[in-house]
Amino acid sequence: MISGAAYVVKALQEENVDILFNYPGAATIDIMDELYKQDQVKVILPRHEQALAHAADGYARSTGKVGVCMVTSGPGATNLVTGIATAYSDSVPMVCITGQVDLALMGNDAFQEVDTVGIVRNVSKYAVTVRDRKDLGRILKEAFYIARTGRPGPVVVDIPKNIQKAMGSDVYPDEVNIRGYKPNTTVHIGQVKKACSVIAKAKRPLFLLGGGISISGANELMTQLVDKTGIPVVTTLMGKGAISSHHPLYLGNVGIHGGYAPNVAITDCDVMISIGTRFNDRITGKLSTFAQNCKIVHIDVDAASISKNIKVDIPIVADAKLAIEALLEYIEPHDLGDWPAQLQQLKEERPVTQAGEEGLTPQNIIDYINSHYDRPVVATDVGQNQLWTTQFLEIEGNHQLLTSGGLGTMGYGFPAAIGAQFGNPTKRVFAICGDGGVQMNIQEFATAMHYHLPVTLVVINNGYLGNVRQWQQLFYDKRYACTNLLMDESAIVTRDMIDDGEFEYVPNFVKLAEAYGAQGIRVTKAEELEGAFKKADAFKKGPTLIECIIPTELNVLQMVPAGKSLSDMLLKDKK
Repeated sequence: MISGAAYVVKALQEENVDILFNYPGAATIDIMDELYKQDQVKVILPRHEQALAHAADGYARSTGKVGVCMVTSGPGATNLVTGIATAYSDSVPMVCITGQVDLALMGNDAFQEVDTVGIVRNVSKYAVTVRDRKDLGRILKEAFYIARTGRPGPVVVDIPKNIQKAMGSDVYPDEVNIRGYKPNTTVHIGQVKKACSVIAKAKRPLFLLGGGISISGANELMTQLVDKTGIPVVTTLMGKGAISSHHPLYLGNVGIHGGYAPNVAITDCDVMISIGTRFNDRITGKLSTFAQNCKIVHIDVDAASISKNIKVDIPIVADAKLAIEALLEYIEPHDLGDWPAQLQQLKEERPVTQAGEEGLTPQNIIDYINSHYDRPVVATDVGQNQLWTTQFLEIEGNHQLLTSGGLGTMGYGFPAAIGAQFGNPTKRVFAICGDGGVQMNIQEFATAMHYHLPVTLVVINNGYLGNVRQWQQLFYDKRYACTNLLMDESAIVTRDMIDDGEFEYVPNFVKLAEAYGAQGIRVTKAEELEGAFKKADAFKKGPTLIECIIPTELNVLQMVPAGKSLSDMLLKDKK
């Protein structure tokens, strides 16, 4: 017989959890005491619960394992919600343990009591309060199983204090049998053959690949399928890395911040094979004009994602890996004429590039990472920094790009990179953030220093909340409402001002990094990048912040204006 708290620790050990991201509190103190007595599960103390969830998320995405975190009741649990929703939107497997007041006190407005399950139910794959000690083992076993099977996602297990103290069996279940939850582990061969028949007649077929490829670990198989068929490839933002960025048939990202060639390919194809995508609005642009003249084959493990936004012709509900294996068996290559060459020519004629810009650009930064590091892990924040990174970053495969694509969570990048560094201690890990979003979880410098993590944080600083400011510039006559982060509320930083040193930012990021004991470096010229990154490589004590100063009105292009179709691309700035 062991206590519920001791049993939670046993369950983590049985599930081979090696890292637990935890912020303490009264409602979890018994579990923490049991964790203190063992050394199999390493307990990490981030400095905020939201960051803790993002760290578990980054750990999960970069390793393929389930990310595990624990917080106390009340504000601990509510601070966790944004991280849970972020993971849910991007199908990240996590188990989130929350402490709770005694069962007898629930519903009585007890100290630090909230209805955690009620709050997270719509942003988690499954959420449950443990109401009987004898159910604790079954629920924890189910939590890990649900998190990693089917379409992965976060599971929340809410454990009251009296359950943690109650004595019970120490036997951990061997099997899971959940009535009503049977993830599909097969592929309908009839549907696969039907898809192959349609593809065989196509003159302009196209693969549209989403995050489901990397989630299922189907990257190598997908490359084999592309090589066998010769069909061109575009990816969603979350799908980047489904095949190598250097593959000759890869065109780039599609959607409102995609490239010209990928969007033309979507518009002109006659058969689209979509794998692991959900056709959200950032991919489709104006729904009524999306892929009007083609037949759509849609492969997804989640039946609810099929024909939700776009009506498809051939649905296949299956894990991407299983479906691609079947396609490889039944598909026959055929002559596609000059279709692939036409698209490659478009990509070359209208590239996504900042080559015409003078001085330091985001492309300079990402190009340096591309050319000097072998398969690094790169986490982004949300905003222009995310879009520039996904435009220019070259990826070879799975677990390299971590970004909040579905929820678009500012503050995600730095803690996600910290989680990735814990999961990949020998890899080079970068966080690419903006000067706005990075401040939402800047306190995690303390975590990175505490554990001596050599994460390099690149802050692209334009003095504004850049993505919103860009829309204000292009579509709201430069009315920069609530987006200026500079000391001078009317200032717009130009290239000349950067060269002359005429700018004042709040905070001074270099001094802020140094206040945590980390290394801080400011870069204003492209030729300074090499020295900055070499200093970061050499600094092993903890993280390095490289602040890169760019002009305020440097925009993310190419793009599709709101409400427009993918063919209505804005290729250069409005004057």
